[in-house]
Amino acid sequence: MLADRLAGQAEDDAEMDAPTRQRIEAMIRTLHRRAISRLSGWIGMLDALQTPPEPDVTPTFVDFIRTERLPRTRATQGDHDIGLYRHWLDPTIPFVSTIQTPAHGLLMTSATLRDQTGHGDRENEASWHAAELRLGATHFLKPPIRASVMSPFDYATQTRAYVITDVSGEIPSLAHAFRALFETAGGGALGLFTAIRRLREVHRRIHEPLETQGFPLYAQHVDAMDNATLVDVFRTETHSCLLGTDAMRDGVDVPGEALRMVVFEKTPWPRPDILHRERRRLLSEGRPGDYDDRITRMRLRQAFGRLIRQGTDRGVFVMLDRRMPSRLLSAFPDGVDVRRMPLAGALEDIARFLRPEEQENGPPLLQG
Repeated sequence: MLADRLAGQAEDDAEMDAPTRQRIEAMIRTLHRRAISRLSGWIGMLDALQTPPEPDVTPTFVDFIRTERLPRTRATQGDHDIGLYRHWLDPTIPFVSTIQTPAHGLLMTSATLRDQTGHGDRENEASWHAAELRLGATHFLKPPIRASVMSPFDYATQTRAYVITDVSGEIPSLAHAFRALFETAGGGALGLFTAIRRLREVHRRIHEPLETQGFPLYAQHVDAMDNATLVDVFRTETHSCLLGTDAMRDGVDVPGEALRMVVFEKTPWPRPDILHRERRRLLSEGRPGDYDDRITRMRLRQAFGRLIRQGTDRGVFVMLDRRMPSRLLSAFPDGVDVRRMPLAGALEDIARFLRPEEQENGPPLLQG
């Protein structure tokens, strides 16, 4: 192997000058980074495909082949890209091994750390256990110390949540609903999608009408800006609107009036792929349905958490999927008023909630 030959030359030649030795060592590191480590991974995965798993041993990885159709161009002619993938079944194992060794102590905190199922005191221990599994705390050398702090926000007064009952999943119906909701909010709205294609279709239909009324519309996977820049622009332009997917759901911090509405296009169920199936089999503890529900509730809690970032914030959360089951409503904080109603009624209710002074002085921002 070339790397071994170079290492042997650097070790055997006692008269080699320091700059030459440093260049050889740099070449060896580059070979390991760009070739040897990658080939080792491929060899390991190919060996795993030929070696059947042992029946009584819990697997550590899941290996699978995925094909993706490439965009049709003169070069690709609609070809398929085939990849062999390896993922940790429990990704908290490498996470814990990386951060625990050099650390003197760890503090892990989040407003959406624990799931809520609506079962009161009975869920307390189960919710802590699920959170520890998800964070990898079960792999720590010592058991974690648990602490729960009450929220400083008055969600019953500061928020409303709606499940719209008369919007289908078709693109024209979705586009109409997004446009009407964004106009009613007067901008400051974040639209979340579970599929990039649907995001682009809705953006194509509504960006011109919204911008004509003074509500600029930005979109992840459409605008030639990275996510951080999109969020900065959205935060600065109080009456702008933003469309995005998972990264916007989990990583947006926009306090104040710049974000007063979150609209979800569809219930964010886990994607039913091979990786999810195998992780659910390992981590669901025999309750796969509860495992999927827990992931979905946590995604809803993350999205709802974008609304209230400080004590003076007010905002509304809108779900356009009429099929969202009631058991997922416990994702919202205690006190949140969740209303199932048609779009027209929701628009009037939202206008009264976000702009009570306009209701006293005149008609709502959007009629019908």
